Amino acid sequence: MHRTKQIIAVTAVVLLMGFLLAQPIKGLVNEDKSTADAAGAGAANTVNFELVSQQAKRGLNASIIQEISDLESKLADASGTAKLDLLEQLAAKWDDVNESAPLGFVYEEMAKIDPQFSYWLKAGDAYRAAYTNLQDTVTARALNDYAINAYEQALEINSADLDAKTGLGSAYVSGTNNPMAGIALLQEVVKADPDHVGANKSLGLFSMQSRQFDRAIDRFKKVVALQPDAESYFYLATSYENIGLNREAVAAFEKSRDLAADPTLTQFINRKIDELSK
Repeated sequence: MHRTKQIIAVTAVVLLMGFLLAQPIKGLVNEDKSTADAAGAGAANTVNFELVSQQAKRGLNASIIQEISDLESKLADASGTAKLDLLEQLAAKWDDVNESAPLGFVYEEMAKIDPQFSYWLKAGDAYRAAYTNLQDTVTARALNDYAINAYEQALEINSADLDAKTGLGSAYVSGTNNPMAGIALLQEVVKADPDHVGANKSLGLFSMQSRQFDRAIDRFKKVVALQPDAESYFYLATSYENIGLNREAVAAFEKSRDLAADPTLTQFINRKIDELSK
């Protein structure tokens, strides 16, 4: 299952890289705040667990849909520890099929019953995973808001946790009019722990979006030295490519291809390597 999730994630990276680089970091360009706030409020009112559950069930096989629906129907009459047990089972189901949006809502509901730091952190991480690869801007904005709330709740319980600070900083940059507050949080994390993989990866991605590819390269070189994965090598290769370091880009693309072992990614990277080797 972990391997399947990695392949899905890397394939999404390939499909969305062009979209990512075409978007300025929100708030670093002029935007009408009242319009943005109104859009955010509307999104929060329409994007809820029922909606994302219905959307996530599309494409699943009938037996999985039935198992998930049965658990959801039992929640209406459950409370306390019995409800928490059902939610844990439901979280496992959504996690198994790699559907992060409903997973976020499930963890948030668990946190409301039993306000543990880990539940709020998992909710924030799930919401963030859901909106990161989403081109539906209305839903993405709402999930970003949910992520911010979850991370803030987690930090109220443990204000020193670097993973929660990383998540909150990334969410601020992605979906608010105050991205520099998010960058400051991420820099606070890497100051406390220079080898924090999540914060370095987020700073690398935001450097790419602002087309500061030299900085992105530094971040992703650190990430792959600490925790090599196909996605980070792909970002490193793309950053090299954008400043004309084709030999280095080819080497990083090859690492990404070898680590992912995904046919879709292999075809894409082989084409890139051919282009860069001419």
